[in-house]
Amino acid sequence: MMYTIRKARKEDVPVIFSLIEALAVFEKAPHEVDNTAEQLALDAFGDTPHCRIWVAESHEGEIIAMALCYTRYSTWKGACLYLEDLYVLPEWRNRGIAKAFFKLLIEVAKSEHMAMMVWQVLDWNEPAIAFYKKIGAELDGEWINCRLKLNA
Repeated sequence: MMYTIRKARKEDVPVIFSLIEALAVFEKAPHEVDNTAEQLALDAFGDTPHCRIWVAESHEGEIIAMALCYTRYSTWKGACLYLEDLYVLPEWRNRGIAKAFFKLLIEVAKSEHMAMMVWQVLDWNEPAIAFYKKIGAELDGEWINCRLKLNA
C-alpha cells in the first residue's frame, strides 16, 4: 500500500478542512460551506466531540483523503454510524482508499455494537453509486432529505 489510514489529530484540521472545501467544489456547492477550520477543530477535538475523523496519509506524509462520521440514533434500529463525508484527492482515486475506509468504519461500527452504517450519495455521482452497489449497500430512493437551517 502507498498510504496508511489513521485517526485524525487536531493539527490535521487545516488540511482536512481544505479537503472538505475540495469536496464542496466536486459536489458543485462551494457556496454551501459555512463551517470553518476553527469550528471543525472544536467539533472534532473539543471537550464534547460531535464527530470523528480518519485520514489517509501517503508514505510521504501528505494527507490524501478523509472520512468524517458520527453516531446517529435510529428509534427503529438503535445506534448507527453515519458517514457524513468521505473524500479522496482525485490523483489518489482508484487505489482502494475508499474501500479501506469502508472496511475500517464497518469494523468500528461492529466493535461499538452499532446496527448499521448509513450515508448519502448524490444521484449524479455514478462512480460512487457503482462502488456502493459493488460492496452490497442498499440504495433507498424512497426517502426525501429534509433540513432546516438554524443560522440565517
